[in-house]
Amino acid sequence: MKFTTGAWLMRPGVTLYHPAQAYKVKVEPDALVAYGPVGWLAHRGDTHDMPLLTVRFSSPMPDVIRVQIIHHKGGQPRKPEFKLQAQPSPEVTIKDDAQAATLTSGRLTVRVEKEGNWKIEFKDGEQVVTSSGWRGLGFIDTEDGRYIREQLSLGVGECVYGLGERFTPFVKNGQSVDTWNEDGGTNSDIAYKNVPFYLTNRGYGVFVNHPERVSFEIASENVERVQFSVPGEMLEYFLIYGPSPKEVLEKYTRLTGRPPLPPAWSFGLWLSTSFTTDYDEDTVTGFIQGMADRDLPLHVFHFDCFWMKAFQWCDFEWDSDVFPDPEAMLERLKARGLHICVWINPYIAQQSALFDEAVARGYLLKRPNGDVWQWDRWQSGLGVVDFTNPDACRWYGDKLRTLVDMGVDCFKTDFGERIPTDVVYFDGSDPFKMHNYYPYIYNKLVFEMLEEKLGKGEAVVFARSATSGCQQFPVHWGGDCFSTFESMAESLRGGLSLGLSGFGFWSHDIGGFEGSPPEAVYKRWIAFGLLSSHSRLHGSGSYRVPWLFDGEAVDVLRLFTKLKCRLMPYLYAQALDARDRGTPMMRAMMLEFPDDPTCDALDCQYMLGDALLVAPVFSYDGAVTYYVPQGRWTNFLSGEVVEGPGWAREMHDFMSLPLMVRPNTVIAVGSCEDRPDYDYGDDVTLRVYELADGERARAIIPSVAGGVDATFEVRREVGEIAVERQGALKPWRLLLVGVESVASVEGGAAESSPEGVVVTPAKDADRLRISLGVTSPA
Repeated sequence: MKFTTGAWLMRPGVTLYHPAQAYKVKVEPDALVAYGPVGWLAHRGDTHDMPLLTVRFSSPMPDVIRVQIIHHKGGQPRKPEFKLQAQPSPEVTIKDDAQAATLTSGRLTVRVEKEGNWKIEFKDGEQVVTSSGWRGLGFIDTEDGRYIREQLSLGVGECVYGLGERFTPFVKNGQSVDTWNEDGGTNSDIAYKNVPFYLTNRGYGVFVNHPERVSFEIASENVERVQFSVPGEMLEYFLIYGPSPKEVLEKYTRLTGRPPLPPAWSFGLWLSTSFTTDYDEDTVTGFIQGMADRDLPLHVFHFDCFWMKAFQWCDFEWDSDVFPDPEAMLERLKARGLHICVWINPYIAQQSALFDEAVARGYLLKRPNGDVWQWDRWQSGLGVVDFTNPDACRWYGDKLRTLVDMGVDCFKTDFGERIPTDVVYFDGSDPFKMHNYYPYIYNKLVFEMLEEKLGKGEAVVFARSATSGCQQFPVHWGGDCFSTFESMAESLRGGLSLGLSGFGFWSHDIGGFEGSPPEAVYKRWIAFGLLSSHSRLHGSGSYRVPWLFDGEAVDVLRLFTKLKCRLMPYLYAQALDARDRGTPMMRAMMLEFPDDPTCDALDCQYMLGDALLVAPVFSYDGAVTYYVPQGRWTNFLSGEVVEGPGWAREMHDFMSLPLMVRPNTVIAVGSCEDRPDYDYGDDVTLRVYELADGERARAIIPSVAGGVDATFEVRREVGEIAVERQGALKPWRLLLVGVESVASVEGGAAESSPEGVVVTPAKDADRLRISLGVTSPA
């Protein structure tokens, strides 16, 4: 929301009241409070008819400062509020002298100027991280009501990221963003997943602690500042200092919650019925058998909306006309080793057998006059389940428990964006604050029911709507994209933005949702999809099995599905990092390389974990341009080396793409290529890439249960490579990629291969020492 016209004028009907000075500062045991009158006080008479803003600074954890801006504090508290994770009280240092007052937590200090104009600075030592200056903070009266706003400064070259899954340009500078969940596809400026958190390439992030609509002006209304505003009399935000972007995310997710580890099987290939296509049990069985006949590993089968009868979503009853014996069908599918997902939403259509029951029991949202809120969009006469009613939660959950008992393993928790505001909630929640928050209580209910039924570590959903905190209920997917290269690219932008908003796991519809993808789009999207955290073939009005496109599509799907299964030791270790530190699996380049300014704006490539660079091909002719940071990067598929820093332009057929391995790293590759859940440490190959003298690399071998099975440390010193293993004793080998020969091996034996030298340790050996010889490359 914009309030000004240029640098000097307010918009018609708008009046700004901003602190002129810090008139008084109060020191509390763990907080600093500044009082800012909106005009200068020359004598005591000026205090009459003078609005006063109270700004309180405190710290919930080291390097994080909480800012509470209050005009009138007598309003009734409104729920819901974001559920923040309890933290041990940090040690804070507060100082107050004639010139300024400061509060320090960890490396971050907030400084309130006491001489001269109102000014707040956030600092690391003497370095100003950001600041709130003249006419920045204040309350604003408009014809639509009162708002509180804050403006934080931006430095030269400072880029802003995040704010949820946004498909607009990756760097948010110049954009106006309102955090208000809407169902709008991937080609507009509205979003399914709005998160009032942003971070910048200057080492800090800002979390605005309001689930309702927050209006952001990012270097737009004032190109030197980020502005955020909310209606009402109070505003609260957290300034989170890294100083690296990974550390910012680590602290933000420590505050708002981190994702549990999804089950290993969920990282495999998902195949869907698609949405409006015709299907029955024979169709489903034919697809699954067709995958098996073509040696295409498949791990999850998803039934979309029409597993239920039309006009009856949701009644949680299988359509008996096409699925006459669902229990037996699911038993047959699970005997093939498949997991089962079914589609749900939080709405009950009027034709559903459950509608009258829900109305009678008060389980649906009501209008202020007591009528059930209904409309005809999506499903005729649908009502919205009121998840603030504990009885409604149990009722809805029991329907899902019945399906789990039948053999369903997970749910696609669709929708949750079109939540009305002209309603009354059972628990008195404010409907404007609940609009964005509704996906939290919806997905929390489903996720926790799965944990209850299947056990911790076995729950997974496929969610579309979200807000801050929903990262605790993975996985999320990008919504309704189109079957074009442009939509493929905008989906990636959205996923990278969501990753920079605290979400660890993300997926998208391979081939695009709307429309029938051209063969080239489908095949390029397969590579992108299988090199994402989660991978699903899904469409709207057309099927996504590869043989309906061409024979090569079958080969492409086979290659990249098996590749992902082999990469699971590496990928699941990266998933542990998302669980433990909040680092997303799919990472914007700036997250891994914050000191390389070229990476600041890159949004057509990404890091899959910390060591694999993926540059999807977005062209019909196979041309792709991508950037590699410093060092010698090796294509995992071809072994070709690209020297960085610099840009590369290449041509790739459908069986390839730039999948570049970071130098000085070890990629753990598993021995199984037909499933994602197996013993990752059994016969694992440690692929060593461009390890330079004086460098060391570490590989973690996870267990499917989410623990650490073994660790390997590889280091190079003066032409020798030493390897040390800790953990379970299982067969393993080392591959020195790109190395033609070695002089000797202590603790094992070496042999040459097309990819490099393979070193096989002696039985039960946990150490190797390899002499490279003078001719080995550095």
